[in-house]
Amino acid sequence: MSVSRPTRVEIDLAALRHNYQEIQRTAGADCDVLAVVKADAYGHGVRLVAPALADAGARLFGVALVEEGVELRRLGIEQPIVILGGLFPGQETDILEYQLTPVLYDLTCARRLATAASDAGRTIDYHLKIDSGMGRLGFRVELLDEVLPLLKDLQSLNMSGFMSHLAVADEPERPLTGLQYAVFSDALEKIEVFGFTPRYRHLANSAGIYGHELAGCNLVRPGISLYGGLTGGPFANQLTQQPVMRFVSQVAQLKDIPSGEGVSYGHRFVTSRPSKVAAVPVGYADGYNRLLTNRGEVLIRGRRVPVVGTVCMDWILADVTNLPDVQVGDQVTLLGRDENEIITAEEWADKVGSITYEVFCNISKRVPRVDRSF
Repeated sequence: MSVSRPTRVEIDLAALRHNYQEIQRTAGADCDVLAVVKADAYGHGVRLVAPALADAGARLFGVALVEEGVELRRLGIEQPIVILGGLFPGQETDILEYQLTPVLYDLTCARRLATAASDAGRTIDYHLKIDSGMGRLGFRVELLDEVLPLLKDLQSLNMSGFMSHLAVADEPERPLTGLQYAVFSDALEKIEVFGFTPRYRHLANSAGIYGHELAGCNLVRPGISLYGGLTGGPFANQLTQQPVMRFVSQVAQLKDIPSGEGVSYGHRFVTSRPSKVAAVPVGYADGYNRLLTNRGEVLIRGRRVPVVGTVCMDWILADVTNLPDVQVGDQVTLLGRDENEIITAEEWADKVGSITYEVFCNISKRVPRVDRSF
């Protein structure tokens, strides 16, 4: 068996299950949970995450792409899989073969899917999406009187879900969420008048679950909250989330550098004292953002040390002058906890002008995801 470099992402499946259970408790026993595992489970590794969520009780899964749905089926996931991003021409075959549930927001796509289902002698479930104020995907509500009779004629399709998406759920002081909910409720009444009886009615993303009461909905779609990333703002003291991801490496080399010498590309850092610098085998090709040049920090032996010099494709340098006992082979924590210190995804995102979602998703595929319990 080959041995890889020490840079890896550790996934705490116990924390993942805890977060799922907190979401289910908040949503209530009468509400189902659709676990969103798109983008390789927000960078956490769907191979580990999806089976753990299935074991924890997730009744449905959500992904962005048909290809992601196929991957889940091949992992052994048997629960309904909703393709939140819909489908593109030619993907009807996979929808049928792998029993996937697409979101529909376009009549041309609906007709194409209906033809494929009819030719196969099958009925395909779908979730109808309306645009209640996000301004992205979904049928505009003023067109429903035209759209619904046409969908009713597509008898090889079954509307098993009705949905929309919240634009500012993480800003509870803004009135738009209430307006979106009113639009959603009115549209649901119209759909029922036309004779549709969708089993699932859903509007709430992670922030919607914790920040709003959405009566009449019986399904929620947590994404970032599954992974412990719904932090800050109105949620800072509200949640008992636990971080799921820990990104670690090791000290590969220690070097004494005199005062006044530059390090790494461009010599953007020059030592102001005799310094000890640790080289760590991780870089921007692994998702350690280049904007952390001279701004990032890592944890070694439970203490923060600064990242110095330009972040390279495969390496970073850390100033460990104040850690006299540091040794080659010491673990380096880039994201997560080491003893009493922690570097959070939110902290990292603030330094590079981004969001926790992007921090997680940008950790590249070449970094192995491993179950932390082993």
